[in-house]
Amino acid sequence: MGHVVVVGAGIIGVAIAFELQRRGRNVVLIDRGAPGQGASYGNMASIAVTEFMPASRPSIWAQMPKWLLDPEGPVRIRPSYLPRLSPWFLRFLEASRPSRVRELEAAGAVLCYRVHEDLGFLLKATGLSDMLSAEGCLSLYADEAEFRADREHIEVLERFGFRHEILGGNAIRDLEPALTTKIAKTVLFPDNRSIRDPYQLVLKLSEKFLSLGGRIEQGEVVGFDRSDGVRAVRLKDGRSIDASQTVLCAGAHTGRLSRLLGEPIPLETERGYHTQIMDPGISMRHSIIWPARAFMVTPTAGGIRVGGTVEMAGLDAAPDYRRAKVLVKRAREALPELRANEVTEWMGHRPALPDTVPIISPSAKHHGVFYATGHGHLGLTYAATTGRLIADLVTGVEPPIDLKPYRVNRF
Repeated sequence: MGHVVVVGAGIIGVAIAFELQRRGRNVVLIDRGAPGQGASYGNMASIAVTEFMPASRPSIWAQMPKWLLDPEGPVRIRPSYLPRLSPWFLRFLEASRPSRVRELEAAGAVLCYRVHEDLGFLLKATGLSDMLSAEGCLSLYADEAEFRADREHIEVLERFGFRHEILGGNAIRDLEPALTTKIAKTVLFPDNRSIRDPYQLVLKLSEKFLSLGGRIEQGEVVGFDRSDGVRAVRLKDGRSIDASQTVLCAGAHTGRLSRLLGEPIPLETERGYHTQIMDPGISMRHSIIWPARAFMVTPTAGGIRVGGTVEMAGLDAAPDYRRAKVLVKRAREALPELRANEVTEWMGHRPALPDTVPIISPSAKHHGVFYATGHGHLGLTYAATTGRLIADLVTGVEPPIDLKPYRVNRF
């Protein structure tokens, strides 16, 4: 039996590689960098099973003009990138039809139903169960108007049966004493847990993969040798790695690889920012998210991480760390005693599809090629489930769910 080549060593690629190796396949994991140094390095550490709503829906479009005109708004498009982004935005608009939104909500919910079962199995199988926190996430609302503005989200969760609890008054400060008294209401999502250090999780999973006999190669994929499918993966340094099957899961870079195979994917990068604070002056048990202010704070990686925002500027533009500073300013509105002295700033590329639903699919054109990409801000959330589903496809096992909504050729 030949090699399965997995291209992309973020959390999704490592989860896929581990699961395939665990099932007895010979796996080579390839990345241009070391494992976990892309988007998986700086994500918000959230297992966010309640956040599957598609980004393109009428309520979002109504707010978009205001956001785009605000230089500190939650969405920023660099003007020079707008012409290139236009085809993606047309698909984004098409996905906002009410009937399509319902379909996309259902597709996201089906994956989220599986998350804790699949993640629990993965963490137990690797001896990493202590990486998952016991606490949930609090969604913050300064007043009834903010709560009503987010009611659509709550109604979707109620429709699909995801747990949540509405809290007010002293109950809020009992859960998180560092929160400002200006928060009038919160919603507790007990199943939105967090990872104690997402980068370390990738490293430890890659070590477990190697201990099972897996192999990791560092190099940039620049082409494929094809003959009734992909027979080898070619690297920029001239090496060629034989492949009986190939899984493409290189995050926002997967679009370039799919084009090399004549199978273009409408994949964009949502550039996200975080500030890691190692001496915050406060302690937190829960992660928090403030929908009206468009930021999230998570206790992770030995400190507190503040992140959020969407910037559309492509893969090559330099970071604009003013975005990270705005997020810290907003976090202090929720956490007035937060100090930000010992900090690092980071920018990463979320792989974004216009309908928000990931691709978890065999190729529509090439036998033995599979795609796992477009997970957006739910890459960590969906990682273990994607690993399970792709491993089923590669090994010929019937997946536990219908994968038609996640097919590569749905656009």
